Amino acid sequence: MKAKIEYIKFDDIDQQAFLPLVNSNKVREHLMEHALFTPETLAQWMATKRALDKEAGCKARGILCDGKLAGWCAIQYEEGQYEVAIIIDDSHWGLGKRVFKDMMQWAREFKHKDVYIHFLHTRPEYKFLKKIAKSVHETELYGHKFLSYQLAVE
Repeated sequence: MKAKIEYIKFDDIDQQAFLPLVNSNKVREHLMEHALFTPETLAQWMATKRALDKEAGCKARGILCDGKLAGWCAIQYEEGQYEVAIIIDDSHWGLGKRVFKDMMQWAREFKHKDVYIHFLHTRPEYKFLKKIAKSVHETELYGHKFLSYQLAVE
């Protein structure tokens, strides 16, 4: 049976349960380096995601898998373009494609023409993304190298 995925607003995420997930070494391995979250800095960061969720064309959600917090995702406006971000705890890797499909539906509902996915250079190239991408190129954001996929929203 397929795992049940639910998306919850950041207001409904249990911060105590979220802290170990966002500080997980496996999760952080492929993200830009930054200090570990404290309860205070996590609360501040979560507030930015709640604010993002109110911006036109943007959406930020926690991901529940069979009722357990598995990660978070967002369509966010960065550097003049809409970006898809999916961060999933390693115990739930494998959900990414399902979450991605849901997020592309959100992008269609927002009537975005294109969205981008930026993977830190430490990540492997994703064949399924490369196959559907309008373009794949290296970019630099916030002083880090990324492999960026430009995806048409149809």
